[in-house]
Amino acid sequence: MNAILTAALVLAGIAVVAALILVIASKFLSVPTDERVTKIRECLPGANCGGCGYAGCDGYANALADGSEIEINKCVAGGNSVALALSEATGRTFEEIKPVVAFVHCRGTCDVTTKKTDYAGTHSCKAARLVFGGDGTCQYGCLGYGDCAEVCPEQAINIINGVAHINEDRCMGCGLCSRTCPQHIISIIPKDAAVKNACTNNDKGAVTRKKCTAGCIGCSLCVKQCEYEAISIINNVAAVDYEKCQGCGKCKTVCPQKCLL
Repeated sequence: MNAILTAALVLAGIAVVAALILVIASKFLSVPTDERVTKIRECLPGANCGGCGYAGCDGYANALADGSEIEINKCVAGGNSVALALSEATGRTFEEIKPVVAFVHCRGTCDVTTKKTDYAGTHSCKAARLVFGGDGTCQYGCLGYGDCAEVCPEQAINIINGVAHINEDRCMGCGLCSRTCPQHIISIIPKDAAVKNACTNNDKGAVTRKKCTAGCIGCSLCVKQCEYEAISIINNVAAVDYEKCQGCGKCKTVCPQKCLL
């Protein structure tokens, strides 16, 4: 009995000594907390979506605190309320956040294109792309296995008829889907963009027609019609400059493929 009591007392003594060591170590080895970082971090929503260009809210807060980042309007998830709070916390001028949204540059549904092979592997766009660049005839199109939908924190993406579709009312423009898509066909654009090209096929027109009847053929009719030089042909596909576009819609009327939305 005495042996058991002695062992218990020894263990209790070891525990007390270890606790004291931890307390002393935490006091002398602790890293001082920057109150500015804490104050800024409290303004951020904690979504850690990466829409600001940093790995998470902590990264953005640290950058704002040490001065390596000066823009306070990069938190697309938090919107203008967060930008205003950051303005007050940092003493910097308030800058409005322009609403953005994700857009899928593809309309390659089962009605307008075909499959070149039967893929039976892991249900993932990234995995499917490893097999001969994907199972679609168009190597640039949406693979439709939903990697983007899996990472969307707002559940704003659905796969409909083989193509990802964005619910703009739910999308907060964080960009996670854009960074996840192995085809790189999702971009973050101004929410009020009047014209978007729903295609990224870089093949020449004749080749595109054979692969997808809804694809951009780079015919330049939209370029010639635009009075504001807001559209150009890059790698055989029409690209829209959202800052120059005035939303007149004339380009849409002349597009033979109806891929300008």
